[in-house]
Amino acid sequence: MTAIRMLSSVMLVVLMQSGVLCARRFRGGRNPQPRRAPPSPTYRDRGDTTESFPLDFTAVEENMDNFMTQVKNLAQSLYPCSAQKLDYDMKLNFLENTSVTCNDGSPAGYYLKESRGSRRWLIFLEGGWYCFNKENCDSRYETMRRLMSSSKWPQTKTGTGILSPLPEENPHWWNANMVFIPYCSSDVWSGATAKPDQNGYAFMGSLIIQEVVKDLLTKGLDNAKVLLLAGSSAGGTGVLLNVDRVAELLEGLGHTGVQVRGLSDSGWFLDNKQYHCTDCVDTISCAPTETIKRGIKYWGGVVPEKCRQTHEGEEWNCFFGYRVFPSIKSPVFVVQWLFDEAQLTVDNIQLTGQPVQEGQWRYIQNLGIELRNTLKDVPAMFAPACLSHEVITRNYWIDVQVKGTSLPRALHCWDRSLHDNNRNKSPPKGCPVHLIDSCPWPHCNPTCPTIRDQFTGQEMNVIQFLMHMGFDVQKMAQQQGMDPSKLLGMLSSGS
Repeated sequence: MTAIRMLSSVMLVVLMQSGVLCARRFRGGRNPQPRRAPPSPTYRDRGDTTESFPLDFTAVEENMDNFMTQVKNLAQSLYPCSAQKLDYDMKLNFLENTSVTCNDGSPAGYYLKESRGSRRWLIFLEGGWYCFNKENCDSRYETMRRLMSSSKWPQTKTGTGILSPLPEENPHWWNANMVFIPYCSSDVWSGATAKPDQNGYAFMGSLIIQEVVKDLLTKGLDNAKVLLLAGSSAGGTGVLLNVDRVAELLEGLGHTGVQVRGLSDSGWFLDNKQYHCTDCVDTISCAPTETIKRGIKYWGGVVPEKCRQTHEGEEWNCFFGYRVFPSIKSPVFVVQWLFDEAQLTVDNIQLTGQPVQEGQWRYIQNLGIELRNTLKDVPAMFAPACLSHEVITRNYWIDVQVKGTSLPRALHCWDRSLHDNNRNKSPPKGCPVHLIDSCPWPHCNPTCPTIRDQFTGQEMNVIQFLMHMGFDVQKMAQQQGMDPSKLLGMLSSGS
């Protein structure tokens, strides 16, 4: 208690020195992004009525020498009237090992924003589908070259969501050392194959991650306490494939004190049967299992050793979350929309244009059921019943809730539970880490991201969206044994 009082006193002095009085003129730091309207009170009442993010001293625990630096950073973030201009951007660095490259042989690299004094590191893997043969890789290079080459990467990048340096947008990880690794290997971060010739492509996603970690050891990662390997979409799958490899790399280099964890966002795909089977021409039309079967051979893909042994000869299985997860040793938090747009796309469900048919509607509902079943044994997860794709780098990631708990709050609880578990303490009460929506329809959770009609650009509420998808209110009410107006009211409130 004495230490906490002392820390509080130091913080008060530094805040006063930073110009507290001018805080009334600002909110949320420099260039705050517009925020969506808060969720309806009806939904918030289901859990805690308010959310709080208490000052978390775990970030500076056992690191007291640098506490003043952290407090000054906090003061300057909260009160931009400080005379010192803060640099929020991550800066581009190319790998020291020039033999590890993007698809076209250009140098691979990463963006870094250091937070001096912090012993927490967040490494983010970008997503962006993949290609699986020479023909569709050529097409990808013509249309999406930034995902295969570093030739036009900007010198700086601004972090959003969990990569944001603003406490209002990122209440738990704002002061971590931030690393963004651009996706330029087109191999779901699994490849280990060099460029064979002038016309061929390198697939070195797994090696890029390894080399970034090695480079960061000279920039402070060697003194890290926690390393969170995060990623979205193909990057989320990349987390599942690489988190143990990163842990083993650090351990092999003698850095046994670094706690490696994973955060997989929208990378938990199902190897289910498509709604309509089509010829395997490109990534979108091809069944997920078929693209990965072809891709893993083309890329020289590497999968976790235990999973490889379990699925010897069929290593493609390890690209699907529920199959690889049992073999992962490192703690992993899974974030997954129950109605993932990318999953529906590869399953040949089209959600634009004409309302969906009854068979498509049943397929969509069954997808949510299947996904719930694969997630039931995942100890730490956040699964809203929304139609969307990716979330942790969106500026609205703090707004989405499951049973009254937001994603940043759930990650905070997970972090605390791991911290307490390492000290043989009981997990904190009232701090859930296994959160999954029980309502059965896409966007039945009123805190889901806003949906816009792709033709008109206008926002759609839940009822408009469901009717657009062919949802028959009269029929569904009859099946549920209730009045249609009552069902509409429940949908509007998210019940």
